Amino acid sequence: MDADASLPVKGPGAPRRDHSAGGLVVRDSEVLLISTLGGRRWQLPKGHLEPGETPEQAAVREVREETGVTGRILAPLPAIEYRYRERGRLLVDKRVDFFLLAYEEGNELDFDPREVYRAAWFPWDEALSRITFENERRVVRAARKLLNRLAAGEPAGEER
Repeated sequence: MDADASLPVKGPGAPRRDHSAGGLVVRDSEVLLISTLGGRRWQLPKGHLEPGETPEQAAVREVREETGVTGRILAPLPAIEYRYRERGRLLVDKRVDFFLLAYEEGNELDFDPREVYRAAWFPWDEALSRITFENERRVVRAARKLLNRLAAGEPAGEER
């Protein structure tokens, strides 16, 4: 991904803005990840908001589409923002709102193969070592801290 903060933010040549949402689904002591690019990239499930859709709705929908699993939102997690070049030319400023989800139902083998290469559950530490991008690893670490606080009886607060 190509990041350059010195590029214009308005007018011709300004980046296109993109808003997505995603979820970190937990089941027992495991985290659900997706793999793309033929298994070479592991990441959290996420995708674009549909017109009229809230980030929460989009997160639940995208998790279901990309993993075959339905989750219930427990709390917001830190959002990530980054800039990249689409098709090597068009600049895109992307924001992804993430949410912590509790596993409800579904099978990670029931995903849309047009969306992802594979979906799989991993223990926390293995998930952290597999995730390709540092900004998503930060989201996973924040989720783990939040779950530890909840397990200790502390309020959820907001991890943004």
